[in-house]
Order: sequence, then C-alpha cells, then structure tokens
Amino acid sequence: MRARVLTMFLAALCSWASPGWAQEGAQLPPPGPAAETTVPQTEPPGAAPLTRENVEAWLDGYMPYALQIGDIAGAVVVVVKDGQVLAQKGYGYADVKTKKPVDPELTLFRPGSISKLFTWTAVMQQVEQGKLDLDADVNQYLDFEIPPRDGQPVTLRNIMTHTAGFEEQLKGLMGEEGGEPVKPYDELLKHWVPERIFAPGTTPAYSNYATSLAGYIVQRVSGVPFDDYIEQNIFAPLGMQHASFRQPLPESLKPLMSSGYNLASEGEAKPYEIVGPAPAGSLAATGADMAKFMIAHLQNGAFGSARILQEDTAKQMHGTPLTILPRVHRMLLGFYEQNYNGRRALGHGGDTNWFHSDLHLFIDDGVGMYISVNSPGKGGAAQNVRATLFEQFADRYLPGPTLDGKVDDKTAAEHARMMAGVYENSRRIDSSFFKLLGLAGPVKVIPNPDNTISVSMALNLAGVPIKWREVEPFVYRDADGESLLSAEVKDGQVVRFSFDGVSPFMMFDRTPASRSPGWLLPTAIIGLISLLLTSLAWPVSALVRRHYGVAYGLSGDDAKAHRWVRIAATAAVAILIAWAITIAKMMGNLTLLSTGSDGWVWLMQLLSLVVFVGGAIFGVWNAWVVVRSPRKWYAKAWAVVLALSLLLLLYIALTFHLIAFDVNY
Repeated sequence: MRARVLTMFLAALCSWASPGWAQEGAQLPPPGPAAETTVPQTEPPGAAPLTRENVEAWLDGYMPYALQIGDIAGAVVVVVKDGQVLAQKGYGYADVKTKKPVDPELTLFRPGSISKLFTWTAVMQQVEQGKLDLDADVNQYLDFEIPPRDGQPVTLRNIMTHTAGFEEQLKGLMGEEGGEPVKPYDELLKHWVPERIFAPGTTPAYSNYATSLAGYIVQRVSGVPFDDYIEQNIFAPLGMQHASFRQPLPESLKPLMSSGYNLASEGEAKPYEIVGPAPAGSLAATGADMAKFMIAHLQNGAFGSARILQEDTAKQMHGTPLTILPRVHRMLLGFYEQNYNGRRALGHGGDTNWFHSDLHLFIDDGVGMYISVNSPGKGGAAQNVRATLFEQFADRYLPGPTLDGKVDDKTAAEHARMMAGVYENSRRIDSSFFKLLGLAGPVKVIPNPDNTISVSMALNLAGVPIKWREVEPFVYRDADGESLLSAEVKDGQVVRFSFDGVSPFMMFDRTPASRSPGWLLPTAIIGLISLLLTSLAWPVSALVRRHYGVAYGLSGDDAKAHRWVRIAATAAVAILIAWAITIAKMMGNLTLLSTGSDGWVWLMQLLSLVVFVGGAIFGVWNAWVVVRSPRKWYAKAWAVVLALSLLLLLYIALTFHLIAFDVNY
C-alpha cells in the first residue's frame, strides 16, 4: 500500500488492492446503445513475433534497467501463450543481503489483490455446483447479518462487481509477522460491518471486506476452511505446489519466500506481511505457479487434463460486464476489463506494502502476462515499471486500432466547463475520522485552454496530469495514450465520471456542498491562520508587556473571555496538528490500523469533544463580550473572526467524525 501521506490515500489503499490509476488503455465499446456510435480508429504499426526468443530478449533489455533506475530489489515476469509458458524470468534479488537471485520456479512473491481472482474462482465453483446463487441475499449463507441498504440486500453479483456499496475498511487491514496479532479474517468480518454508502448495483466501490466475505461464504457452503478449500480445489488440480494463502507461510515454503523492501539500496528486509481480510490478498506464489492459473483461465477453466471451472462457467465469469458508463473499462465477475489496442483483455492488479503486481489476460488471443516486484522503489517506481511493461508489451506484440474521434471546439469548451468541479471518490470512508482524507485530497477536474481537461489524481508515467481530449460527447481519451474517461450527464449537469485504470471499481461523484473542499478548505485555512496568530500573539504580547512594564489592559469578563479564547485557539490548533500526525502515521504504517491504536483514538476523540465544543462556546462568548465593549472596531472584528473560525472547526469535527465514540474504521 502506497499511502504515505494524507493526500496519497487513494493511491493507497488503496492501493493495496488496486492497480495504478492510468495503466490501462482504451476499451472496446460495450454492447447496447454505447456501441452504436462509430468512432474512427488509428491503425498502429505491425507486431513483433511473439516468440520465446523475442520476448526474453525484450524483457532482458527492459527489466534490469527498470529495476536499477527504480531502486527495486527484484522481480518476476511470466508470459504464457496458447496453453504454454512462453517465457518466465527472474530479475534482481529475492534477498539483497545474501544476493540470492529471483528464481521464477521457486521464489514466492506476494501478488496482493490478484489473490481475489482465486477467491472469485472458488465462488464460481460453488455456483457451478448449485450451492451458491449470484443473485440471492448473501445473508442466507452467513451466520451474521449484513444490513440492507434502501431495503435491498447484498448479493454475490454485487460483491464480485464491487457494487455492494460498502465504505472502505482500514482497521485490521495489515499486520506483520512477529508484530501485533491480526484477527482471523472471519472474526474481522463479524466484528464490524462497514457502512453501506451506496445502493447495491449502482456504484463501484472497491471493497476488501466484501471479497473477504465471499471467501467466508465459500468456507461455509463447502464446509471446508478457506485455505484448505483453495489448496484442494485450485492449487492441487493446477499443480501449484509453491503457493499458499496461509499466514504465516508453511515452514516448507518460508525459505522460498522473497523478502520485501522499500528500496533495494537500503537493503533492509521487511517482516512478512499479514493481511487481515485474507481472502482478499494473502496469497504468496511463484511466477511459475501463477502461469498455471493464467493458462487455466485463458483456456476457460482447463489446465491439461485438469479443470477448475466448466467452460460455460469460465465464459460467464470472463464475459459478464457491468456497464455503468460508456466506453470505459467495466467490472466483470471478479476480473475487470483492461482492453487495449482494440483487443479484449481482462485481469487484476495488487499491492501490499512491499510487493506490487499485475496479471493481464488477452483472453481472445490466448496470451497472458504476470509481473510482480518486491519493492515500491524510488518515488513509487514499481507502478511505472509494471504499467510500462504492459503497454509496451501490448504495443509490441499485440497492436491494434486506437479509439479516436473529434468534437468541435465550441462543444468541447462547453463540455469542459461542465466537467469542471470537485468530486469525491466512491472508494472512501464515510463513518470515521478517516473521512477527513477526502477533504485533504479532493479530486478536481480542471478545464485547460486547449479545451482538454485534467483530473488532479490522473497522472501519466512522468507524474504529470494527463490531458484528456474529447472524442465523443463526454467521452475523453488521453491525448498521449489510449486510456478513456467517460462522464454521466443528468438534467444538463455532469454528475459523475470515471476513467480507465479506476473505472471498474471507482466512480467520482460531485461532492455535496455541505462537505465540499471547494469552500471548506480555504475557509478552514483562513480560520487556522487566525487561530494560530492568536496563539502566537499570546506569549509575544506577554513578553512585550513584561519588557516595557506595561500592565494587562483588560479586566472583568473582557479579560476572562480574552484568556479563554486564546486557550481555545491554542488547543484547537494543537488537536488538529495531532489529528494530522495521527492519520499520516497510520496511513504510512498500516500495522497501526489495529486495536493497538484504540486507546489513542479514544483519547483523540475525547479531546476533540472538549476542545472543539468548548472552543466554539468560548469563541462565541468572547465575540459577545468584545462586540458589546468599548474596544476598537478591529478588536471586535477579530473577535468575530475567531468565533467563526472555532465554529467552523466544530462543524468540520462533527462532519468528519473527529468527535465520535467509535474506534471502528
């Protein structure tokens, strides 16, 4: 997970369970009305031969250089074609200290949320056997209740398409071997059900909790513990002898596990990560074993004489899209679209703290590629490495037409103006203090002078905001690439949008005015500056009076109110700084997202109640006293500013749950 500071949250979480924002390319038009518009296609040059010799030479030219420049310790890359392994290569080190090289046959990596594909496959096995119904209320399979939203239950189809409507869950997300124990995933599920913030089936909101719930359902209906089930029904038939969901790893596999690193140059191996919602991301596997899984799905469930899914079930899994916006990538049943160069592709990405991976299947071409690296690298270089690998592989070996089109300048300018504004991510936290992250890092759409638009969180591989050029009404293409962005318009207003790379499981809706950073951030900054100046003026004025022997000029209620409002201002600034440090540290070290932090969170919430409520009271009292006094007009104005600032902070504390009596998040 790459979240290191507040404004990086969505590239966080996220992005433990999601791929990079802008790595996928243009998709094929979905069936139905969106496919009726014919758009010109730009034809690319011819393909290089997709042979072992060519692929290995190409990889050998790219990967060592990429790892060195990115300060990444090691990587594994596997390419399969037509049911066979075309190339599998290890690069760099599994252990930097001993210079142990990566062996694609024997070195285990952590593919993070690619683990979900195994859980989804297990779900479809149970659907195939008639034990699960994708459209039934999941409560019939559980021993605890998932409350309805708007009278509607959650179904497995909702869960597999990330449209169950759950808010993000962070607590218990990640631990480490030898550290504070992480609750077993079934206990984690029952301890707290995240709030459902969307009606089912309406809004993609990526959920590790929901995936873990699906794994628990498989365990209950099969009567077999989840880890055992995966080993017996997926690993065994595929011959995946060097793979495990178990945490910690079985003793026989521990010597084969690659260490994780922050930077290769640091050489400091990190502890083995323990994933809380285990069915959502606890897999460890070799590149060779991941090749077997890819081949099985590329061959609609078959691997040699073995089979993990019937052909019709696999085709259903690969070919049942959920279309919410036109053109952009869609969720399938567990997989998501990664269509590129006019070719149908699907797959998944995954990130832990230290391991970063992608799995891509060009399903109609019989070609798959898997990459995993054991370090985020310098400046998050791992994302660039894997995104570039995918795009250059596809352009080199699987070229095809690029979606293109033209909207007249007047229309493009008007649509860009309509797109402009502040949006919030559907993958978010709404019911705890982490909601503050949405205020700290708003998603902004900005019109450019050339009638393109930019999205604050959509950056290219150089870290520069992508320019999106309109190719159809409210459908935009990366001006320098193939990724698409699409928006929904209701009653003449743009209400939501998404773009390739996040579109299968994230949507961006207009932020309600009540919590919009558009006005909250600037007013909060002004308020904090006024409170900070008041806090600093307190000791400065005391020292000046002492130096010149000047008496304190206020008395009675005026003096009391003056002293208390300065105490309130100082306390408010201090508690906000403490919250910022708390959230930053917790997002920078995901092992702190645990019960071990509960005492501190309770204390912060209690202090917030005292400080923000008391501060607002003292601010209003001080303004009342000063306005009625014979003091100068600027003193009265400043007292009103302080009162408004303290009231605003109370509003923020209530809206963003800094005042609460709950340690679930």
